[in-house]
Amino acid sequence: MNLQPEHSNFDRLLRFNNIVKSVVEENNFIRVKGYVVEITPSSYQVSGLSRFVKLGECVSLDVNQQGRQKIEYLGQVISINKSTVTVKSFQSNLDIRLGTPVWRKGSLTLRPDESWSGRILNGLGQPIDGLGELEQGDCAVSVDRAPPDAMRRKRVNVPIKTGIKAVDLFTPICQGQRIGVFAGSGVGKSTFLTMLARSQEFDRVVFALVGERGREVREFIEDAIGSNASKAIGVVSTSDESAMMRRMAPKIALTIAEYFRDRGEHVLLIVDSITRFAHASRDVLLASGATPVSRGYPPEVFSEMPKLLERAGTGYEDCGAITGIFSVLVDGDDINDPVADNVRGTLDGHIVLDRSIAEQGRYPAVNILSSVSRLAKHSWTAEQEKLILMLRSFIARYEDSRDLRLIGGYTPGVDLDIDQAIVWVPKIYKTLQQEADAPHVLDVFAELSKTLSQ
Repeated sequence: MNLQPEHSNFDRLLRFNNIVKSVVEENNFIRVKGYVVEITPSSYQVSGLSRFVKLGECVSLDVNQQGRQKIEYLGQVISINKSTVTVKSFQSNLDIRLGTPVWRKGSLTLRPDESWSGRILNGLGQPIDGLGELEQGDCAVSVDRAPPDAMRRKRVNVPIKTGIKAVDLFTPICQGQRIGVFAGSGVGKSTFLTMLARSQEFDRVVFALVGERGREVREFIEDAIGSNASKAIGVVSTSDESAMMRRMAPKIALTIAEYFRDRGEHVLLIVDSITRFAHASRDVLLASGATPVSRGYPPEVFSEMPKLLERAGTGYEDCGAITGIFSVLVDGDDINDPVADNVRGTLDGHIVLDRSIAEQGRYPAVNILSSVSRLAKHSWTAEQEKLILMLRSFIARYEDSRDLRLIGGYTPGVDLDIDQAIVWVPKIYKTLQQEADAPHVLDVFAELSKTLSQ
């Protein structure tokens, strides 16, 4: 027989405890403390937090400096076991000791605002341009926000003009499209991205420089974003910063771009490069104990990249769109390396910059035959599509017969298509050449027609 009252003091206390617990977990009112128990070159172990933190949450440790001044260092939980959690710091070369207290901070969030235009941030969304603190927006959003629901996203069918002749002719882009720029080192990738960033087709420009050389940061900001500085926001994590900062920079940039997209704006997002994001993710996952399977990459890297890339694109019907340009630095000019292959299968097209074309002095060094836009049909008329297919065919015949012609093994008149290609293709190549600071061409088909008729 149960003699306990239906609403005993014990029941009331239990319900009150559950309410308090839920409020604390939601708002992180109570600070939970742990202690550093193990330090390795890539991470450190903390005891006392295993029951209170989740994967991806942030923690902070207070390090006493000379003069008893404390500096707060931020880290992220990358692995949890029964007695300890593994934390990887956002800062490099931490001066920490065993027993250093570590505090739970909760999930990393951002509060974007309209006033952020013209500002430069680091991989944690903090200003680094010396212009003061950022004004915080009304709504906090997670930097690991999920992509829009696939069945509710707008379709991608509105063409835009980049002003780059090679792109607008052979690989045209639409609002909300995600396209990759595949290139080896020293082929003109940064210059090509600079030309894209100068387009006036966008309401906002958000760019992330991931793992770039420090020398190139100001060059890109001043040369590429100069005319669009008032409507541009940059997120920078240079090559000397930690893997955590390089991994976080694209997420911060996407979170900012999503804020303006949800306001109905058309945003250009440039991430240079997604390969260095993959390298940083590999470093973090290996520190958490993940197993490398493909050229040193754990399988989680190839599931993390699509989550990031899918956040770009169109929003819901009442939102704008994010046109994403993701550069891919291919190792050894191999566009089939694991990262490049994974990215190419996720994006809506790819532009390949070829080293052999750059060696000929033709810039931008776009390989027409290897580049493709999966949404080109929305940009071409029926006549233009027919013309482009014919020109691609002539370029293919011209390149296939190059060695034969160089050794004198081809006789004019044997193949009429090759004869026509010999006349037209050099003119096409000349038309596609474009200096980085040259004025953008809005009617590229008219210019091409004029060149071929000469």
